[in-house]
This record gives sequence, structure tokens and C-alpha cells, in this order.
Amino acid sequence: MRKFILSALLATALSSTAFAQSVGEQTGVNSALGIAPKTEDFIKEAATSDMLEIDAAKIAEQTGNADEKQFAQQMITDHTKTSNELNSLVPSDKKSALPTALDDSSQKKLDKLRDAKADDFAGQYDPMQVSAHKDAVSLFERYAKGGDDPKLKDCAGKTLPALQHHLEMAQALDKNRK
Repeated sequence: MRKFILSALLATALSSTAFAQSVGEQTGVNSALGIAPKTEDFIKEAATSDMLEIDAAKIAEQTGNADEKQFAQQMITDHTKTSNELNSLVPSDKKSALPTALDDSSQKKLDKLRDAKADDFAGQYDPMQVSAHKDAVSLFERYAKGGDDPKLKDCAGKTLPALQHHLEMAQALDKNRK
């Protein structure tokens, strides 16, 4: 019975492009199935990710250890660059997809990080960076392969190696913490 329900949900998700893209992006279905996000979803998720990375890195510069501070400086530099590039490439009819503030989920992560005591900071920041960069790599990979805006698709492909490197750096940071 459980297999039937799961199969029915999966079939529904695959049969409806709108569902598989916008709701699918929110629920992680797109990522699990390797489906490219809609352009609006890509813009929103990429911009939110950059904002969160920059804000979290600013906290890490104040609270983190030497390795986290160095990592944070790199995140600020790289994510400011990708954010500016993304903003310049967003078509005028999609500008409304650019967020002006963090969504609730990202804000809660940032608040938790900001509230972490110095002794607990690495335990919050390091795994957060691994998770955030896994999500970013998935998002950019999927859009680079199947996105519908050629300029953004090209940008996603060109940005992907840097995000993969960030993920490796975050994993090393997290591993060294343990």
C-alpha cells in the first residue's frame, strides 16, 4: 500500500510540470529526481543562498576560529561576486523573483548561528556550510543541465566548479572540527 501511494505521488509530480518545478523545488522532489528548477525558482534559491552565505560568513568572521574566519572571507568574496552576476543576468520580466530579504527558513538558520555561543559556534556553522553547499551544488547542477534561460544556464555552469570547491572546503572544515 505504501509503495502504491508513493508511486501515485511520484507519478503526479512527474506528470505536472508546474508541480514538479515550483512545489517540487520547495519539497526537494526536483532535487531527488534531478529535475531543473523553473527560472524563477532558480533565481530565488540562488539569491537566497548567496544572502545567507554572506550573512553567515559575517558572523563567522566575528565568532569563528581561524579556519572558519578564512573560509568566511572566501564566502563573502565569492558569494558577493555570484550575487552581483546573478542580479545582472536576471531578465527584466523575472526581477520580481529576486528576494529582498531571507526567507523564514534561512532567517531561522542565521538567527540560530547568531545566538550560538563561541564554544558551540563551529558545531553550528561547519555542518550548516556543508548542507548549504550541497544544496547549492544540486541547484546549480540541475539548472546548468536543464534550465530554460540560456544566460542563467551558462552562469550556473560556470559557477558550479566554485560551489563544488566551497563544498569540499566546508567538508574539510567540518571534518577537522570533529
